[in-house]
Amino acid sequence: MTVSPLARPQRFESLLIVRLGAMGDIIHTLPAATALRQAFPHATLGWLVEERWAELLCTLRYPRSGPRSPQRPLVDRVHSVNTAEWRRALFSFNTWQQIATGLSQLRGIRYDAVIDFQGAVRSALLGRWSGSPILYGDAQPRENAASMFYTRKVLTTCNGRHVVQQALALAVAVISSGTATSAAPTPAAELPAEFPVDPDAERKIRELTSDAKDYVILNPGAGWGAKMWPAERYGQVAKELARYGFSSLVNYGPGEEALAAAVEAVSNGTARKISCSISELIALTRRARLFIGGDTGPMHLAAALKIPVVGIFGPTNPVRNGPFATQSVVLRNASSKTDHRRRGEPDQGLLEITAEEVVAASRKLLQNRADQSHVAKASRG
Repeated sequence: MTVSPLARPQRFESLLIVRLGAMGDIIHTLPAATALRQAFPHATLGWLVEERWAELLCTLRYPRSGPRSPQRPLVDRVHSVNTAEWRRALFSFNTWQQIATGLSQLRGIRYDAVIDFQGAVRSALLGRWSGSPILYGDAQPRENAASMFYTRKVLTTCNGRHVVQQALALAVAVISSGTATSAAPTPAAELPAEFPVDPDAERKIRELTSDAKDYVILNPGAGWGAKMWPAERYGQVAKELARYGFSSLVNYGPGEEALAAAVEAVSNGTARKISCSISELIALTRRARLFIGGDTGPMHLAAALKIPVVGIFGPTNPVRNGPFATQSVVLRNASSKTDHRRRGEPDQGLLEITAEEVVAASRKLLQNRADQSHVAKASRG
């Protein structure tokens, strides 16, 4: 890790994290945020995020600032922006009023330092707009132009190949340059990812899953078509898992209902589709025995909650983006090449992964968890 320019240790009483989205990227940043919280336990910790993902940090009906609680367990303040909506109505008076109000509130906190975990021009600009004199960022950000706005540049790629480890390297640079309580953060794999607990969502999911005590989550959707394993194969997996006493719940998001319906149709009634808010998905995932899906936000949520994962990978690299620090089996055909172009058709290597392979991986993880549960009960007895 290198930091430029070098500076004497500074006393940070307030820090702002900038990680606007998307779901998986925010989840990958949580261990770094936890490290900052541990190192600066008395500092005010803020987070600037897109409004659509704010539920990952704070339940909807809970205040966005003030004392932390299970409804907002990690940060003291959640600041939100809505850049997509703003771009759609850029010349609207209401849009400019929202921008002015939100950014004025952000600037009014006077954060001692900002950490841009996004590495984009818009996130760097928002970090500078906060008025903080110090802005940390990756020396090799996702968008090269973003580095022009950083006052402290950190080389993170040599500190681990997974994005969770890269984010933690940026946090370590902040900890090293500040008067932290602890200068040696916990390893990334051991840092907990704290999610809000929404009592209403917990109650709803408890009711919805009352007849599905041992359920597996199937997630056929993905950010783009090249990452999507065929929905019909998820239905075949559900049929097979039902033979071993496991029901399947098919999670789907906006625009994915047809995918979920296709899984249901092939499953012969062994899978049931379910659409959730973010808070409900957190509650649903906490209770699951297993998660099966591709490189998506819900998969990273399951991994962060320590739910076993069968990851079905095609064009994205599981070394960098795979399930982190949980029991997992990653399936990726040797013919798949890393490619982040948002192609609509499924990756050909992805299509080589069979339903039988996914069932075998699922049974292995389910058996491992059952064995661990048996050992834990025996030790308590």
